[in-house]
Amino acid sequence: MIIAPGDPAMWDGLNIHRWLYFHSVKRLKVEGGGIIHGMGTEWWARSCKRNDSNPCTHAPTALTFHKCNDLKVRNISLVYSQQMHMAFTNCTRVAASGITVVAPADSPNTDGIHISASTHVELKDMVIGTGDDCISIVSNSSGIRIKNIYCGPGHGISIGSLGKYNSSAYVQNVSVKGAVFLNTENGVRIKTWQGGSGFARKITFENMWMKNVSNPIIIDQYYCDSPLSCPNQTSAVFIDNISFRDIRGTSTTEEAIRLSCSDSYPCKRLYLENIELTMTFGTAKSFCWEAYGRSVDPVNPPSCLSSGDIIIRHLVNSNSTSWLRDDNALF
Repeated sequence: MIIAPGDPAMWDGLNIHRWLYFHSVKRLKVEGGGIIHGMGTEWWARSCKRNDSNPCTHAPTALTFHKCNDLKVRNISLVYSQQMHMAFTNCTRVAASGITVVAPADSPNTDGIHISASTHVELKDMVIGTGDDCISIVSNSSGIRIKNIYCGPGHGISIGSLGKYNSSAYVQNVSVKGAVFLNTENGVRIKTWQGGSGFARKITFENMWMKNVSNPIIIDQYYCDSPLSCPNQTSAVFIDNISFRDIRGTSTTEEAIRLSCSDSYPCKRLYLENIELTMTFGTAKSFCWEAYGRSVDPVNPPSCLSSGDIIIRHLVNSNSTSWLRDDNALF
């Protein structure tokens, strides 16, 4: 077992973003069945998300791999990280499996696995329970394959957030196949800030089972994780070619499917197939805003996607041609 210092003061004068850190190592293997314990309790107590009278400060990621190529990580457990548990940043050709993450549901910003600016990453056979996203994928990442994931508690599997502070973000070619969500705040999610640019495209979520999940299927282009209201902005990260297939379970929110897209840059080529989401009490519903695509029955709650002829009229009325820049792909 590797155990972190429990007192945040031990990081005085050090890089507060890191604990265990691997930089530019090729063909590294990390394995062995051991435990990495972040001793995060005191860090969480000092978080502004726990107590808004606390200053909002950073905390270490327990295990970071930066600019590592041909990396293999297997059969380790990460427990009670100070903030994120494991991060892959600017990495290429990563295979991670047999990872366990344990943290309480109220532990702030404790993402299980975080992927940033990385390509050709495979995650499989993982059990993740945490206080934030079980898996998060952010800007400049592509070729991500995820399968056989248990998530709960946590905030689900997320693309994003993308586009914060009017930044550009690019995520594409992501496949998530085979996941169980239990008592999570979200299921599968794409979240972007107003004012950003770039795209999230060619993303598939398939073969999911959910129990007592809030927001089982959600695209939120008005994401605002801030104590202050976020201003309305016209620019947005463009969302295109997103598929949700074979997703079943129970929702704790009435809107089991929520696809809330930008007025200026509507979501294009969304696809729903074989969806069965119900509520224990009440009737589940779908909500769509500027969301265009098609569905193949059965889809329950019934799909609210608009077809391609509507988005074509939207383009004509707005005198915009920006939507036709790739694939000639309107339904």
